[in-house]
Amino acid sequence: MIVTAVVVLLPLTALFWIASGSSGDVWNSLISYVLPNSLTDTVLLMLGVGIGTATIGTGTAWLVTMCRFPGRSVLSWLLVMPLAVPSYIAAYCYVEILDFSGPFQTAVRELFGFKLARDYWFPDVRSLTGASMLLSLVLYPYVYLASRLVFSMQGASMLDAARSLGAGPHELFFRVAVPLARPAIAAGVILALLETLNDVGAVEALGVYTLTFAIFDTWLNKGSLPGAAQLALMVLAVVLVLIALERVARRNRQYSGRENARPPAPFELKGFKAVLALIATTTPVIAGLLGPLVYLTSAAFRRVEQINDPELISAAMNSVVIAIIAGFLTVVIAFTTLSICRQGVPASIQTLSRFLTFGYAVPGTVLAIGVFVPMAALDNLFDGWMRSLFGISTGLLISGGAAIIVFACTVRFLAVPLGTIEAGFSRVSRNIDHAGRLLGTGRTASTWKLHLPIMRKALAVAGLLVFVESMKELSATILLRPFNFNTLATFVYERASLAIFEDASIAALTIVLIGIIPVALLTRATDQSRSNS
Repeated sequence: MIVTAVVVLLPLTALFWIASGSSGDVWNSLISYVLPNSLTDTVLLMLGVGIGTATIGTGTAWLVTMCRFPGRSVLSWLLVMPLAVPSYIAAYCYVEILDFSGPFQTAVRELFGFKLARDYWFPDVRSLTGASMLLSLVLYPYVYLASRLVFSMQGASMLDAARSLGAGPHELFFRVAVPLARPAIAAGVILALLETLNDVGAVEALGVYTLTFAIFDTWLNKGSLPGAAQLALMVLAVVLVLIALERVARRNRQYSGRENARPPAPFELKGFKAVLALIATTTPVIAGLLGPLVYLTSAAFRRVEQINDPELISAAMNSVVIAIIAGFLTVVIAFTTLSICRQGVPASIQTLSRFLTFGYAVPGTVLAIGVFVPMAALDNLFDGWMRSLFGISTGLLISGGAAIIVFACTVRFLAVPLGTIEAGFSRVSRNIDHAGRLLGTGRTASTWKLHLPIMRKALAVAGLLVFVESMKELSATILLRPFNFNTLATFVYERASLAIFEDASIAALTIVLIGIIPVALLTRATDQSRSNS
């Protein structure tokens, strides 16, 4: 476990070491031209996404939990589905849909007889406002899931007491339900903001120059790895502030209800109110899921011949191989680590295991810098050793191939199987371990003969979640991939950068359809948690 923790924390250590190097004159340019705009854009974008996700997520969660109106049961799980659409794909779709030559503005011109863009006003999707709205539409489910769970657990006694004091639906929502759900809302918003910081493709497509994109630009375009590492530390500081804010939001704010508390009576909405509730809950689904899905499907039919494109097939194979290996490695590491912790280890070792989850909070561009240098150094060390002993040059075995992407995905997504498998272990009674020991089964044998068969479902779900996350990963892959090496995500990014996103519609649609699988599993798990509450 100690070795695993050291390897996982190696990128963070390397990041500090790289940042200590000289960045030359690049900081003069960064301070004069980059940091003022990127800091402003980052803060404003996070503010916009925070407000947007909190508003959409909390409002829709309250409506489907506490109100009854036509279509509510279907919308309760459809509202989670925008999580299946990566933010960069949603951005590329809406740029194509809402651009001057796109179907929407074309329809406006034909309908009203306009000829030029200056003949009418149309909001520019390539703006800070457009980016805030678009990211909110695909990230609000983080807040929705957390808020919905808390609203469903609030017993009727508290809400009935508020009603007896004359509180109406609005007062119940703003003065009772939201304050009680504030920690959950804060946690969901923090997750959405972490995803916002991780994004590279969407902000580039929408013309927003964030700190994360500045790292990308400083490394690849300005050729300054130390300067990029120093910017990465700034982003890492923002991440730590967000995590600290989430901890503060949860501190001393606890609500405990009876396990089998009577659920509150729902509000029956009819007429105009039911129509408003239906519009409020369907709009995020249409904008966050159906809009991109319909566009990608229609574009894919127009490019159906590209199914046989060798570049697309190669990118798909690369994505599948990387995702399978990353999923397998993370599950093995997580299962082994948690098995050791279950057997009883010192508290210091258990605390060390918690550091294995740090990668999920670190933006992919930041992680890529910390991964690249130590892997390249290891390659050079091994190549020099083989040259001196056997006269053979091994080249860049790790940093020059897919292995470095696998390593980055393993570090970044290790927190996913750790959480899933830990939840599975929590349901395995300690009596099983005691019975195995009484029958003479050692700890290692107990892990293989007892725990592994019981945990097969949890292990499969954990591996599937990492598989899908690795398939969607762009920010780290775009920086670490070798030359002439593409995954589905980088294939989409390249075509979009060349303004031929339609040529990547099949790849983008594949990513979205695969992403629906874990979202469906998450929705099912949430429904089970609500029914067991």
